[in-house]
Amino acid sequence: MSIITRSQLATIAQNKAGYKGLRDVVNENRQFSRSSQTTSIFLSHAHTDKEMIEQAVTFFRTLGIAVYIDWMDHTMPERPNGETASNIKSKIQLNDKFVLLATNAAVASKWCNWEVGIADPYKSGSKKMALFPLADNSGTWNGNEYLQIYPRIESSSYYANSFSVIYPDGTSESIESWLRK
Repeated sequence: MSIITRSQLATIAQNKAGYKGLRDVVNENRQFSRSSQTTSIFLSHAHTDKEMIEQAVTFFRTLGIAVYIDWMDHTMPERPNGETASNIKSKIQLNDKFVLLATNAAVASKWCNWEVGIADPYKSGSKKMALFPLADNSGTWNGNEYLQIYPRIESSSYYANSFSVIYPDGTSESIESWLRK
């Protein structure tokens, strides 16, 4: 298994059916709705990683997953404040899964670290939380030690376009299986 690089994620998104670009992703998500038949993900991310967010949304949508992005939610305040924090906390609880798009910027973000702390008691014990580490194109990823306690989404080194959730104990399952739990 291996951590996906930014360029690999871009290639994956470009090869997926229906790749439209950020403008269409934003317009589609402004009215986020969670279907009872669809697994939904709260995607924690650094706002500076908009291009990677677009690609991650494309990745998850091709797996049939609804993705919640806070800044695409028209009910969120324009400027972050206490209401923003309260809304994010409720959205983390509402969505089935929590995924941190763990870029180097996200690992350094105070909001992303706060969201991981909020998600932990609601999602971690039930295996509904994972990191999606995304390395720089050089292969560098600056994960923090405490992130090692969470499952991570990685690509298979044996099968093209195959992804697994790797648990801290070394066991794994396909991403499709994990998303449907």
